[in-house]
Amino acid sequence: MELHKNKLDNILITGGAGFIGSNIVNYFLKKNYKVTVLDNISRGNIKRIKNHKNLKIIKGDIRNLKIVDRACKNINSVIHLAAINGTENFYKKPDLVLDVAVTGTMNIINSCIKHKIKKFYLASSSEVYQNPTKIPTDENERLIVPNPHNPRYSYGGGKIISELLCLNYGKKYFKKMIIFRPHNVFGPDMGWEHVIPQLLSKIKKRKKNTITFQGSGNESRAFIHIDDFCNAFYMVYKKGKHLEIYNIGNDKEIKIINLLKTILKKLNLKININKADLQKGSPKRRCPNIYKIKKLGYKPNYKLEDSLSDSIEWYIENS
Repeated sequence: MELHKNKLDNILITGGAGFIGSNIVNYFLKKNYKVTVLDNISRGNIKRIKNHKNLKIIKGDIRNLKIVDRACKNINSVIHLAAINGTENFYKKPDLVLDVAVTGTMNIINSCIKHKIKKFYLASSSEVYQNPTKIPTDENERLIVPNPHNPRYSYGGGKIISELLCLNYGKKYFKKMIIFRPHNVFGPDMGWEHVIPQLLSKIKKRKKNTITFQGSGNESRAFIHIDDFCNAFYMVYKKGKHLEIYNIGNDKEIKIINLLKTILKKLNLKININKADLQKGSPKRRCPNIYKIKKLGYKPNYKLEDSLSDSIEWYIENS
């Protein structure tokens, strides 16, 4: 049974051409919401979004207040995903990462206030936890920038600032201000900066049947398939509480070496593995406590081993 009974929201989704953004766009269009996408297409791919009578696309930079203001007209709900992601970008373009995070979030907030938009959903990140004090990690974990001189923390730092802006402006100007923190979302066409596509790319381009990856292999993550992510986010969208924060992820942790072995088994391959040092600042473990979204009614549908196939197929064909 559908969760909504009243008139559907007219939603603005920033960063809607990105991996998570485009999947959320398609998810809401299937439910017949009216969706406006704001994206500068610098890293996203507009082809990820399916044509729909309820879809409107505005090409523009989230840092341009005039464009943001135009995108917010006739909108009553905003899902703010626009960001510069990818570890390589954190190191090479930390100023841009921070500018998009802070200026972009402030522009969206100001336009929402101007147009009296009362519902706002901010995409934060598991990067705000860095190396957490407990695993699985709940939403009350301290947020930290361990070393402001390390440009890796430009992304996590920008997300922390965005959270502070949203929570404090949310108290005064919004009826529903919610923060969600994605954890290692994966699926076909997720970009090239993440663990799974990097492993698949190295397998495809290997020389002398050998690959090298960073870390000891004992580092661990908990991965959530994009379809499960969209279902979980929709629970947050409909049932989440004002000024609350929700982890969205899977609580089944896997070591990276075991992830690689699972991928190789699916590909029916045996290869040699070399290991290199992790980049400074890369967390050794990441696994969310998802009690809060389960309490909203979320139930995972996919196990990692069963849901890797579509990603493996896509990246082997496209790398």
